[in-house]
Amino acid sequence: MKFCTFIECITNLILIMISQIKLLNIRNLLILLTFFCFAGCNDEPTGGINDSSTPTASMTLAESFGSASNSDFMGRVVDLQNNPVSGATVQIGNSTIDTDMNGVFIIRDAQVYEKFAYVKVEKAGFLNGSRSVVPTAGINQVQIMLLPQTVTQTVNSGIAATVSLSNGAAVDLSGAYSNADGSDYTGDVQVTLHLLNPTDDDMQQQMPGMLLAENLQNEARMLETLGMVAVELRSDTGEKLNLSEGTTATISVPLDPETLAGAPNEIPLWYFDEENGYWIEEGSATLQGTNYVGTVSHFSFWNCDIPAEYINICMNITNSNNTPLSNIKVDIESEFNGTRYGITNDSGEVCGIIPANQTLNLQYFLYNICNNLEIPNSSETVGPFSEDTTLEIVLDAPEIEDYLETITGVFNTCDGDAVVNGYVQGKIEDGQWFYSLVTDGVFEINVLSCNENASISITGYDYETLQTTSEINYTLTSPETDLGTLSACDSVEEFIQFSIDDGEVEQIVFNVSCTTYQSDFSGLYRLDIGGSNQNTCIYLSGFLSDNYVNFEGAYEYENVWNTNTPSAGMTFVECQDISYENNQIIFNLTAYGNAIGEYIDINFGGDYEDYQGVAHTISGVIHVKRDN
Repeated sequence: MKFCTFIECITNLILIMISQIKLLNIRNLLILLTFFCFAGCNDEPTGGINDSSTPTASMTLAESFGSASNSDFMGRVVDLQNNPVSGATVQIGNSTIDTDMNGVFIIRDAQVYEKFAYVKVEKAGFLNGSRSVVPTAGINQVQIMLLPQTVTQTVNSGIAATVSLSNGAAVDLSGAYSNADGSDYTGDVQVTLHLLNPTDDDMQQQMPGMLLAENLQNEARMLETLGMVAVELRSDTGEKLNLSEGTTATISVPLDPETLAGAPNEIPLWYFDEENGYWIEEGSATLQGTNYVGTVSHFSFWNCDIPAEYINICMNITNSNNTPLSNIKVDIESEFNGTRYGITNDSGEVCGIIPANQTLNLQYFLYNICNNLEIPNSSETVGPFSEDTTLEIVLDAPEIEDYLETITGVFNTCDGDAVVNGYVQGKIEDGQWFYSLVTDGVFEINVLSCNENASISITGYDYETLQTTSEINYTLTSPETDLGTLSACDSVEEFIQFSIDDGEVEQIVFNVSCTTYQSDFSGLYRLDIGGSNQNTCIYLSGFLSDNYVNFEGAYEYENVWNTNTPSAGMTFVECQDISYENNQIIFNLTAYGNAIGEYIDINFGGDYEDYQGVAHTISGVIHVKRDN
């Protein structure tokens, strides 16, 4: 059986498109991937005990959280269609911020506990969302999928009614309701009802908190969910309502066939405490046919769960060269509490809760790439663990080394200063998104890609200046790709940027031109790009191969000795002291707009000699609009 994880991870990744798309300074650029939760290894893991404050039968939930601490968070809030939700209010401890137009939020030095952090989200038109996590030492990244506040049915006060969904979820209401201050409410009642199925891959993003709970004896427990429902009542003017004091309602939670087998005849009910961020036991439900049916006295998220003792676990996942491995998925199957999974973050970290005193079977996969390839010969057994544990894991598999890509770069403001409060994001052509916080202008990430020459797109956003880059296209140069310098320039729509011998970045944002035409001499389509500022100029010319007409992916062009060479290739002419001798500059055409005003993207780099025979290196980016 497959049950919902309570080891939280961000999914896949995070979108960061900015509405103003005016551009920037960019030499080459790096970005960090994000996605994390829990990962695995081929080698025998070694466990270390952090401390002995593991929840026991006599320890309350709050006592298990450890000391006050501070952590950094980056996350994304989305709707059911995975679209970003902007303007959502996010709170962690005493820190509050709204999501940007990409649904992204960043909160630094949030007040949390060593072993517990609670992220709350509110947005008009949605039920309140949240995520509880065991904080990692690195950046904590979360994704929260909000459930819409769609009215399932409108009922009347004073009249008993049943509200149901086509999937079998239902709530029986007596007709007695109260306002937030406890006074009686009369009038129409708008009922919102959602079922959360543990076999749904999105459930862990939709459910509040994590599967951490306090039982009737005030003891800390982890939960194995068999299903949950969310019920919200509102007046016809939008005020939140609840059941009148002393009255009850009956909820019916249908079980998926995967969870029905072996389900107990009676199971505890748990409601989510929105104030504290965990579940609290209250009442029970009985199995009637294929549904759990129970009585509740108020509304929130209600959960049908089997409790178990737990411990906190963290894993630090690296390869044999001590490089952190991100985006590795580990399935964790316990003896009695089903299967859960987690995904490593960009620091190779993942923390969460697992059943105590149970043997765990681990399997490792490449997450959301290469058809979720299982890493061969990686299955292993660990535990049982009776205390909080940290595993230092080395994943030494050829498949990992073959797909590992390191991307580095710099993110600056338009004035050339290091971005201190922003992020960069990218997407690899296989669909994998990656992103990272930027605090000192420098970023590095290790990603996994099935294609060593994959195309990637990059976008950056500076929170301090509220400026952004546009989306720029690059090509991975395996195993390491230096994307150079990305600059956020709000008012710039096209640019040419380059650096010689890793020196100061030259940026041309004015007097930029891009013309295309068919050459009478060669019959090939010619591309001429130029630009200048007060200090320098650059001029690129070349012939395109025939496949530019139906452009897909990226095309690599070598340097040609001059523009009269009747073959595909590119070269720099005029302006720069770049000779044709020993010239190894490579040009990657990664986007070719089919119409006037659409973008042409080229990144270039390599070794060359100047006209005095002195060796140099050059790297740069061209992001220009077609003029004809």
